[in-house]
Amino acid sequence: MTSPRERAAAFCRRYGLRVPVLEAPMAGACPPELAVAVAEAGGMGANGVVLDPPPRITEWVQRFRAAGDGPLQLNIWIPDPPVDAPARVAAAEAFLARFGEPGEPGRAAPVFSEQFAAMLAARPTVVSSIMGLFEPDQVRALHERGIAWFACATTLDDALAAQDAGADAVVAQGMEAGGHRGTFDPDAAEATTVGLFALLPRFADALRVPVVAAGGIADGRGVAAALALGASAVQVGTALLRSPEAAIAPAWAAALEGLAPEDTVPTRAYSGRLGRAAPTPYVTAWTSSDAPPPAPYPQQRRLVGRWRAGRPDGLDAVNFWSGQSAALATAEPAGAIVSRMWREAQALLG
Repeated sequence: MTSPRERAAAFCRRYGLRVPVLEAPMAGACPPELAVAVAEAGGMGANGVVLDPPPRITEWVQRFRAAGDGPLQLNIWIPDPPVDAPARVAAAEAFLARFGEPGEPGRAAPVFSEQFAAMLAARPTVVSSIMGLFEPDQVRALHERGIAWFACATTLDDALAAQDAGADAVVAQGMEAGGHRGTFDPDAAEATTVGLFALLPRFADALRVPVVAAGGIADGRGVAAALALGASAVQVGTALLRSPEAAIAPAWAAALEGLAPEDTVPTRAYSGRLGRAAPTPYVTAWTSSDAPPPAPYPQQRRLVGRWRAGRPDGLDAVNFWSGQSAALATAEPAGAIVSRMWREAQALLG
């Protein structure tokens, strides 16, 4: 057994950090400026690239590195097996019609193998996975280039599978986390509702690799508690969304202010995969008695993109993701948030 401080210090040495705080790789809400601010404060910057074609991945990393040489995580989804559900897609289309007319279909989704190659070429500190595991040849390719692999997991079985597959660390994602849930089986997400502070000791007791805590952490109390329960570092997303560097849509930022934990909702309305969000009228509409189940991922995401490209009436212009810690998020510079969290945590850890 090591102390929380010793675990955090070892993790920081391994990944070039001064502070055991990682930016959550939030696709669409991680501009390079936010990642740079986190890295300059001593943490690890990040970007979620699930929607990014290779040139955009390359450009993002170049912009990050032009501002400094801090540690960096890139995250990607493991592709879901294709789902053929024409009736569900048609029902979702019909329901979306109440929000206006659709626009033209967007560009084709990026090719996973090409995205992976772009991440290898960029050589970040960490490449992380969510929704599943990398193949053995992909793990070898990462390690041959000195890139660590962090795997997101929401159950111990998934965490053990990640460790056995060669993950260098496991991100324990509690049900409090904002955005998409990292369950390997998309149909099991609603039933996989373990809170972070029940998940952490279970992971810490069973795993040999370090555990990174994610979900509901937005101040020093959360950091200290996560480290005390066995984590080596924490990963925060919602806590940073109101910072000026995040530059999210003003309506999204306003929805986070004072948002109570019990008011955030798990929803498939944006993408077809379960994620936690603010209860906007659009999200709430999908809970009405006449609403069909959203289409599977990625069909629901493509449908929502088409309607956003049209003239939506009441459809959120962006995904209003929110973790249960939203009310603790502050509108201050990201670097100040990271520094304050660690300063508060150190005082509590003694």
